Amino acid sequence: MTIDADGQAPAALQASGLECVRGERRLFDKLNLTVEPGQCLHVAGANGAGKTSLLRILAGLLLPTSGSVRWRGQEIASAREEFGSELAFVGHLNGIKEELTVLENVCFEAATRGGDDSEQAALRALERLGLRPYADRFARHLSQGQKRRVALARLCGTAPARLWILDEPFNALDTAAIATLHDIIAEQMARGGMIVLTVHQQIELPAATRRLELAQSAPA
Repeated sequence: MTIDADGQAPAALQASGLECVRGERRLFDKLNLTVEPGQCLHVAGANGAGKTSLLRILAGLLLPTSGSVRWRGQEIASAREEFGSELAFVGHLNGIKEELTVLENVCFEAATRGGDDSEQAALRALERLGLRPYADRFARHLSQGQKRRVALARLCGTAPARLWILDEPFNALDTAAIATLHDIIAEQMARGGMIVLTVHQQIELPAATRRLELAQSAPA
């Protein structure tokens, strides 16, 4: 970890001077943000304001037009392996493997994080999201809501990622699953994890959640 000139450790996740231009529109410019351990950042704004683009930039999946993103003081491009091992990204696409069963998807995620990849641990995660009856079903045969829950069940492993970036994680969830995800988010914050998310529903987020409002995009 690098140390700032004032002797302080840098924010775990820090973005400086971010600009994003897509097509002929500048989605945002001169955007700065930090996320510290135990914090949740809610990225809000109207449709087209650049919420998904910002999340993809923070996850290293999209390059900003200008500016930088740092993880523990290092550019994420130069700390790709370390950053990737501590990041869980759930986007509009669920990122699950259709050719694997529900159980295999959760076990695979746990193995990539060096956690407990046993069937017992995976079944506990599935139980929490109401998926245990579907453990042996291939992911391609699930409904959209069930696929979303599989993606979220991967967050519940024994070695959860330090940083979660979640794009509309409450989409396609029923009332019970929404309540469960709310608890999972609160637990991640309580153990010092970090979350950046977007939410368009009227969902009550933990009290410590900070809000970042993106303005309506403008011509570049």
